[in-house]
Amino acid sequence: MLTRIALAAVATALALPAFAQAETPRVDKRQANQERRIEKGVQSGNLNAREAARLEKGQERVGKLEEKAKADGTVTKKERAVLHRAQEKQSKRIAKQKHDKQKAAPAPAAGSGG
Repeated sequence: MLTRIALAAVATALALPAFAQAETPRVDKRQANQERRIEKGVQSGNLNAREAARLEKGQERVGKLEEKAKADGTVTKKERAVLHRAQEKQSKRIAKQKHDKQKAAPAPAAGSGG
């Protein structure tokens, strides 16, 4: 009985590093930051609805890449590089769309309903 408990403890200890490697806090933090950038662009009027929708779709693509990388429990160096490149590309798209000539009416401030 004691050996079964010991084996279970060892198996659990060996499995934990695999789960720890599947963590992607940098990717998650950057995704959240890019989502905020899109929201602020909509609020300020720098992004119109069509641009925002397109950028949100790009964010979803990066999210799916992250899910795919995590699927086996480990995010390899190569997978991290792919995620980084996808986020860089998305960041440049956000900047480009926010600073182009297309504008939308700024969103009304929260709580200023008449």
